[in-house]
Amino acid sequence: MRLVASLAVTVLLLLIFGALFAGADENFAALASAVLPRLDGESFFRWTFVLVVFGAATLGAGFTLLRPPQPAETTREVKTLRRLEWALPIGVLVVLFAAFIAVQSTPMFGGEQHVQHTEQLTYAGYARSGFWQLTFVTILTLPIIGAAARWAPKSTQFDRNLLRGLGGALAVLTLLIVFSALIRMWAYQDAYGYTVMRLLVMSCELWLGVVYLLVIAAGARLRAGWLPAAVVGTAMAALLGLAALNPDAFIAERNIARFEATGKLDQEYLEGLSADALPALQGLPEEARGPIVAEITEDLFDEGWRSWNLSDHLARQP
Repeated sequence: MRLVASLAVTVLLLLIFGALFAGADENFAALASAVLPRLDGESFFRWTFVLVVFGAATLGAGFTLLRPPQPAETTREVKTLRRLEWALPIGVLVVLFAAFIAVQSTPMFGGEQHVQHTEQLTYAGYARSGFWQLTFVTILTLPIIGAAARWAPKSTQFDRNLLRGLGGALAVLTLLIVFSALIRMWAYQDAYGYTVMRLLVMSCELWLGVVYLLVIAAGARLRAGWLPAAVVGTAMAALLGLAALNPDAFIAERNIARFEATGKLDQEYLEGLSADALPALQGLPEEARGPIVAEITEDLFDEGWRSWNLSDHLARQP
């Protein structure tokens, strides 16, 4: 029954992640459609029979190879999954992730060149195509790796190496997906300008990449007692880093640099920034800077003491 449950979990994970990958990339969706059989009345029973027979044979062979018969006196010290019970779903995910990265290698890492050489593809389409699906994949994979690390047996060297190999491979492949998402958003911002939301999204993706690096480091030694504290610490460091960066000022600087390079300026968005952006706006020509500064400073003198902050205070000074 436990092997049947493992097979059911494998199928469920395959459906969830397969659907996310298919929604993220049309080429992968076409490949999945070509590989999966079309089921009518006759083929349904045929493929069901094939699945049952070959599935049972595969499970039996895998059980024999990964968990040979043990002496009767052998007892289990802690409750863990059998090798096949955890290795089957993780191994299938590794194959699925590798297939997706292989199919989408050019769109994932092509960046600006891929956009320019692909007909009817814009930077917006490139960045948004599958971005959120890939983000969900990144988030969902973390608890799966954690569950494997918690429930996989580690009593023998083979068990430990198997966990390092499959868990590490899944973490590295997911890290490539994080890297792809960062490249997409970077290309999008270079083309359309920086916003607070885009900066926050990039920061979250970058933090997820750091988390996966920590997971890989913990998996190398199979010691993760320090990992939760490290994850929380990196999250706090990311928040402090964003505060030190001063997002509104940084966004204003990047948009002004884009204006100097292309002559394009999103005046309406800049007018919605806080007083933190005022020093950076000095780099704009007077005719462009004047309306933006006037809009930002319009309500500064009407705010009460409860909304006081240093940036607004400095902006009020003559």
